[in-house]
Amino acid sequence: MKGISTLLFAVLMFKLLSAQMGMTPFENTWGEETATYQQAIDFYKQLAETYPEVEIKEYGRSDVGKPMHLVVISGQKIFDPKKAKKEGIPMILINNAIHPGEPCGVDASMMLARNLLEDKKLRPMLDELIIGIIPIYNIGGALNRGCCSRANQEGPLSYGFRGNAGNYDLNRDFIKMDTRNAHAFARIFQTWLPEIFIDTHTTNGADYQATLTLIATRPEKLEKSAAAYQTETLVPALEKYMKKKSSYHMCPYVYSVGNVPDKGIAGFLDLPRYSSGYASLFQTMSFITEAHMLKPFKDRVTATYDFLSGTVEFVSKNPGAVFEAVVKARLEAYNKKSFAVNWKLDQEKQDELMFKGFEYSYETSKVTGKDRLRYHRDKPFEKKIPYFNSFSATTVVEKPNAYILPQTYWEVEEKLKANKVEYFYLDTDTTMEVEVYYLDKVHTQMRSYEGHFYHDSVELRKEFQKIRFYKGDLIIYTNQLHSQYLVHIFEPLAADALFRWNAFDGVLMQKEYFSSYVFEERAEEILARNSELKAAFEKKKAEDESFRESARAQLFYIYTHSVHYEKTHRRYPVFRWQGIGVLPLTMGQTDKN
Repeated sequence: MKGISTLLFAVLMFKLLSAQMGMTPFENTWGEETATYQQAIDFYKQLAETYPEVEIKEYGRSDVGKPMHLVVISGQKIFDPKKAKKEGIPMILINNAIHPGEPCGVDASMMLARNLLEDKKLRPMLDELIIGIIPIYNIGGALNRGCCSRANQEGPLSYGFRGNAGNYDLNRDFIKMDTRNAHAFARIFQTWLPEIFIDTHTTNGADYQATLTLIATRPEKLEKSAAAYQTETLVPALEKYMKKKSSYHMCPYVYSVGNVPDKGIAGFLDLPRYSSGYASLFQTMSFITEAHMLKPFKDRVTATYDFLSGTVEFVSKNPGAVFEAVVKARLEAYNKKSFAVNWKLDQEKQDELMFKGFEYSYETSKVTGKDRLRYHRDKPFEKKIPYFNSFSATTVVEKPNAYILPQTYWEVEEKLKANKVEYFYLDTDTTMEVEVYYLDKVHTQMRSYEGHFYHDSVELRKEFQKIRFYKGDLIIYTNQLHSQYLVHIFEPLAADALFRWNAFDGVLMQKEYFSSYVFEERAEEILARNSELKAAFEKKKAEDESFRESARAQLFYIYTHSVHYEKTHRRYPVFRWQGIGVLPLTMGQTDKN
């Protein structure tokens, strides 16, 4: 009997310990704590060891040296993305802790993964889709853990820091790719090309009743099939799910047009620097969840969990429709001749939104003696407010047959590799007629922004020139899945073009100049030989007093219109090729991970 009792006790203890190991730090502390980086990774490794439906993969290194993980959950045990696409199985990719001080998705995703695997009622959903989870994206920020950097947030007790190890905000880095994290994310995203992408956050800003707010990627940036499905089917279904099955109110992201939301809110333009804006370049239907910072951490995590659960349930019931909408949109983008690359809020289009907020007042601050805003949570209201949620394209660019990138820009080539862009190398030196941009006017922000001095306005002039290219220069045809991405990174008028982020700033600086006393005689000779230039020069002197009074400006004008002036000054170094000829090419190398 004693042996049997010992055995029973051991079995019971094993089950008890197993149950405790299956609990998350969030659950074990009754919603007070969030998982650390190592706790999250260990949790998913345990899931992978326990369930054959789970694999945890590494996709390169993060900025702090630790590996970037992707957890893949597949009821059919399909861990080959090509097979998944061939069989039409949609994927939901969930990204967590891009801002580790906003960790709601970290804990929600851990519980979601476990529950889907362990709950017999939920388990069948995994047969219809694949779930990818990035446990913690900003690993460097997550390791920089403390209690107090989020001054206007309720819990958890400790959490990570917004910036990465290099103090970059990773949610401004998806298209410019300054960080290792961004390169790892591109490998993950391009390997799996998810149909739905979710990035989990905690918001700042106004106070209101909703526990969760939602940013859906701009439908204006998606092609017809994905835009219609997201707007007319997916978003309404998720809103209905949250209203019916969640205890927490959800509303659109509260981006106030005034100091307080009851004056009206506007849609958020998620440019490609942001995760959802990047994902939309590949026709992925994308969402950013923003849990409200003043709600208890337990409620924020639970609301995020509910949204993730609702998305999984919807996709599991509609896998074919979700997959088809995105496939059709990608084909539409592939066949498209031009793309919008910048937008503005259309303030002429105003809708109404039923909004649940709090009354507010202004009173004298005990600290500053000036007016301060105070929300009154004991005075909730529900009323219609203005809702501006339409954007119109301000810049549309026709895509060329191909872009030509000189090999000197090897850092740009690394971005192409990570994004699995198809490109070729020239096999021999050759001269080609190409369309050339000149950057006539560039206005640059005077303050550093995310490690750059962003060019916020650009004016271009176009020319056709014969340019000498060299063996090893890159030819990047646009008849590929990545055509929209290519237009956005290479067209300098695009809001988040690589040029805007200083990738090609070398051309903005003139390299050769002249001494005025030496150039005087040469300028006389140039004007004597060129009657058209002389006429234009005299006309400018007659019409422009400042020009007329500056000897240097006059000589510079003649210099820039002479053979002495360098053609590469302000000539944008990525060239548009419209030709259809056969070129001697070698296939470029994409990232193998």
